[in-house]
Amino acid sequence: MSACPICKKRDATETFKPFCSKRCADIDLSRWFNGNYAIPTSEPAPMPDPNNSADVVPYSRED
Repeated sequence: MSACPICKKRDATETFKPFCSKRCADIDLSRWFNGNYAIPTSEPAPMPDPNNSADVVPYSRED
Protein backbone atom coordinates (compact mmCIF):
# COMPACT_ATOMS: atom_id res chain seq x y z
CA MET A 1 0.00 0.00 0.00
CA SER A 2 1.03 3.59 -0.52
CA ALA A 3 1.02 6.54 1.84
CA CYS A 4 -1.96 8.88 1.99
CA PRO A 5 -1.44 11.85 -0.41
CA ILE A 6 -2.79 14.31 2.18
CA CYS A 7 -1.20 13.40 5.51
CA LYS A 8 1.60 11.15 4.16
CA LYS A 9 1.47 9.21 7.41
CA ARG A 10 -0.72 6.17 6.99
CA ASP A 11 -1.37 3.67 4.27
CA ALA A 12 -4.51 4.12 2.22
CA THR A 13 -7.53 2.06 3.18
CA GLU A 14 -9.79 0.23 0.76
CA THR A 15 -12.78 2.32 1.82
CA PHE A 16 -11.18 5.73 1.17
CA LYS A 17 -8.48 4.80 -1.34
CA PRO A 18 -6.16 6.61 -2.13
CA PHE A 19 -6.69 8.33 1.25
CA CYS A 20 -6.25 6.87 4.72
CA SER A 21 -9.49 8.23 6.16
CA LYS A 22 -12.67 10.19 5.48
CA ARG A 23 -10.98 13.24 7.00
CA CYS A 24 -8.18 13.21 4.42
CA ALA A 25 -10.65 12.54 1.60
CA ASP A 26 -12.73 15.54 2.75
CA ILE A 27 -9.63 17.75 2.93
CA ASP A 28 -8.81 16.85 -0.68
CA LEU A 29 -12.40 17.52 -1.82
CA SER A 30 -12.35 20.88 -0.03
CA ARG A 31 -9.15 21.83 -1.84
CA TRP A 32 -10.85 21.14 -5.18
CA PHE A 33 -13.94 23.18 -4.18
CA ASN A 34 -11.82 26.12 -3.00
CA GLY A 35 -9.80 26.21 -6.22
CA ASN A 36 -6.50 25.09 -4.69
CA TYR A 37 -6.25 22.49 -7.45
CA ALA A 38 -6.83 23.36 -11.07
CA ILE A 39 -6.63 21.47 -14.32
CA PRO A 40 -4.45 23.45 -16.74
CA THR A 41 -5.96 24.55 -20.01
CA SER A 42 -4.60 26.16 -23.13
CA GLU A 43 -7.86 27.94 -23.90
CA PRO A 44 -7.86 31.74 -23.57
CA ALA A 45 -10.09 33.37 -20.99
CA PRO A 46 -13.55 34.22 -22.35
CA MET A 47 -14.17 37.80 -23.44
CA PRO A 48 -16.91 39.71 -21.62
CA ASP A 49 -20.21 39.92 -23.48
CA PRO A 50 -21.24 43.59 -23.85
CA ASN A 51 -24.87 42.48 -24.22
CA ASN A 52 -24.82 40.81 -20.81
CA SER A 53 -25.14 43.36 -18.01
CA ALA A 54 -23.39 41.00 -15.59
CA ASP A 55 -20.21 41.24 -17.74
CA VAL A 56 -20.23 45.04 -18.09
CA VAL A 57 -18.53 47.21 -15.51
CA PRO A 58 -20.76 50.14 -14.57
CA TYR A 59 -19.49 53.55 -15.63
CA SER A 60 -19.49 56.21 -12.98
CA ARG A 61 -19.08 59.82 -13.92
CA GLU A 62 -17.71 62.17 -11.36
CA ASP A 63 -18.82 65.79 -11.76
